[in-house]
Amino acid sequence: MAILSDYEEDRNPAKPSSSGKPFNAELDPSNPLGFLETVFDFVSRESDLFKSDAVVRDLNALVRSVKEKVDAEERGRKKKERADGNGNVEKRTEKEPRASASASVKEGNKEAVPVEDEKKTEGKQAPNKGNGLDLDKYSWVQTLQEVTINIPVSPGTKSRFISCEIKKNHLKVGLKGQSPIIDGELFQSIKVEDCFWSLEDQKSISVLLTKQNQMEWWKCLVKGDPEIDTQKVEPESSKLSDLDPETRTTVEKMMFDQRQKSMGLPTSDEMQKQELLKKFMAEHPEMDFSKAKMV
Repeated sequence: MAILSDYEEDRNPAKPSSSGKPFNAELDPSNPLGFLETVFDFVSRESDLFKSDAVVRDLNALVRSVKEKVDAEERGRKKKERADGNGNVEKRTEKEPRASASASVKEGNKEAVPVEDEKKTEGKQAPNKGNGLDLDKYSWVQTLQEVTINIPVSPGTKSRFISCEIKKNHLKVGLKGQSPIIDGELFQSIKVEDCFWSLEDQKSISVLLTKQNQMEWWKCLVKGDPEIDTQKVEPESSKLSDLDPETRTTVEKMMFDQRQKSMGLPTSDEMQKQELLKKFMAEHPEMDFSKAKMV
């Protein structure tokens, strides 16, 4: 388990070393991986980094950390764009007569009822935009491969105050000397060696869990928590391109079946059985299929 911490934040900044090795390379935006390959080749020649058994794990943690930062910036940008758009709508609304505003409020209240009812299906809640759930003390999102948890803490919290235990089927996270914020059995098992936690801007704990079974959506983070309706999960289509052909076919089939079930329509397997039955009926018109049932 790789742990990103900020222990170094209390130390004095290190002075530049006069024995540093010069490195010259140009980044071609159309081939960034080529640039990284050059960097790693240089580092492997000039240091002992790649002689460490933990180098793959540490680099993986570094890449994930940068990816999360980029994703957070992108979410912030989109959120700002939506906020700007809502601001324009509000300005137009202010110019309308009060009577119209009152009517709109009444209509909004009427429409809010079915939306709220739609939020829950058989005791299960609709997932958030990240296909997870927002709870009182933390929130979580997921892909088929990973689960990411965000736990708000008091601003200025240092990583040495955080206690995080990640096990194959159990997660315990909190602040030392206090009751755990999360302490329970995970919905499914995880790959402990590919999991890590980090402190984001000294105000939130981010925990990344890599699923053992990467072909199924989690209904909850820990058993006993509120569950989501996995039929309403909406994976990003762009992520499918990262999967191998066999896995991608399976995922697309799962997505199709989920949509069909949510609309009360037959799944792909049921449709296939129906087609086989129709074909068999056409080939044997002399037989009576009036009492035939699909199993």
